[in-house]
Amino acid sequence: MRPLTSDMPKPLLCAGGKPLIDYHIEALARAGITELVVNLSWQAAKLRDYLGDGARYGVSLRFSEEGPEPLETGGGIHHALPLLGPGPFWVVNGDISCDFPFTVRGLPGGMLAHLVLVPNPAHHPAGDFVLRNGRIVITDVADAAKLTFAGISILAPALFDGVQPGRFPLAPLLRAAAAKGQVGGERYNDRWTDVGTPERLRQLDAELKG
Repeated sequence: MRPLTSDMPKPLLCAGGKPLIDYHIEALARAGITELVVNLSWQAAKLRDYLGDGARYGVSLRFSEEGPEPLETGGGIHHALPLLGPGPFWVVNGDISCDFPFTVRGLPGGMLAHLVLVPNPAHHPAGDFVLRNGRIVITDVADAAKLTFAGISILAPALFDGVQPGRFPLAPLLRAAAAKGQVGGERYNDRWTDVGTPERLRQLDAELKG
């Protein structure tokens, strides 16, 4: 996203007249999810100063400081676990845009994660996971039924049992749990954008303004 993120964290990039992170916080608040933790790394002070304590959104915000070197998704969530409590929690990537309603609460017994999947966008045609009968299925064979992980999930703290602190991706943990039948999922067919390039940000801005 450079040069747009040279001195700005991605969640503060604007589309449709306001920062991306505002849409997520407002959607979570509408769904009754009001205790939020925000991971901070690049330009952390700007994000913290902008968001404040969350009162203007009707939520309570706490911050997990990753430090100047981002810990990736898995490492960042693991680092934030002390702030997240003992139960399952929603995770939302800061650089996506969608209308997802966040209505599901919790996880069924024995499950460690629930993933939201979307139809494969043009920039990611191969997809990530196969969804069958509400479960994520791991297969080494190329499968035309693969969907793309939306960057939205419910995770149980137990997904990270035995993991050492540090920088690591989330996907290997999800795949290991899915191989044991412990990851559910759902397909989301409405508006969703991975805001990963300046061009896609411009397209999203035009869409939201329209």
